[in-house]
Amino acid sequence: SLEEKLRNSSDSELLLGILQKTVKHPLCVKHPPSVKYARCFLSELIKKPSGDSVTLSESTAIVSHGTTGLVTWDAALYLAEWAIENPAAFTDRTVLELGSGAGLTGLAICKTCHPRAYVFSDCHSRVLEQLRGNILLNGLSLEPDITANPESPRVAVAHLDWDVATVPQLSAFHPDVVIAADVLYCPETILSLVRVLRRLSACRRGQRAPDVYVAFTVRNPETCRLFTTELGRVGIRWEVAPPHRQQLFPYEERSEMAILQLVL
Repeated sequence: SLEEKLRNSSDSELLLGILQKTVKHPLCVKHPPSVKYARCFLSELIKKPSGDSVTLSESTAIVSHGTTGLVTWDAALYLAEWAIENPAAFTDRTVLELGSGAGLTGLAICKTCHPRAYVFSDCHSRVLEQLRGNILLNGLSLEPDITANPESPRVAVAHLDWDVATVPQLSAFHPDVVIAADVLYCPETILSLVRVLRRLSACRRGQRAPDVYVAFTVRNPETCRLFTTELGRVGIRWEVAPPHRQQLFPYEERSEMAILQLVL
């Protein structure tokens, strides 16, 4: 009956309950099994409700190598959940992700939403190195490969500095959709993001600017207000995307999160 519940449920409370009775049980904590066994157990548990998994290499420190981009933040999980529930926003389209970090959101979209192409981007050399490794770790190819799965999207990793990116450089990605998660963490970054979004408004395919989705955790209301104020100042309209119904990831913090859909 448990197998059946897992197969037909995406309730994170069920998964957390299983964890509390197994790998987080006091006896298991006191006398833990081998790391290899624990990993195999958790991998099987992940596969039951989802049918697939994303394997991720990331830092155990919030700040590492001078960047916060080597760990997965809650808004990346939140955006991945929203994408899985709204695959039509990405299916058969070219997606450009700004500030991809460890890559979880993009990998989830590549595995479940069937984009035509996906461009991961960041400006930190160590983050880009980790991104490439995580993409290969999940069976996706960064180079044209005749043996690659024809169902997989074309995937690229790009060095993209928001402060110096030009309209021609952004247009070369041919984006239909632009996404970003957890990039509203300081005024300087927000101003850089708004500037690059303004340039992206010139990247029109068939007279249509790309669709844009920005996910964030509401840590400081002033920071969020600065973002929407700056969007209004440059003429970019926005609305809050409807929340998704199912929570697939157990967040460590029950923070308020949101996704803004922008009209460039």
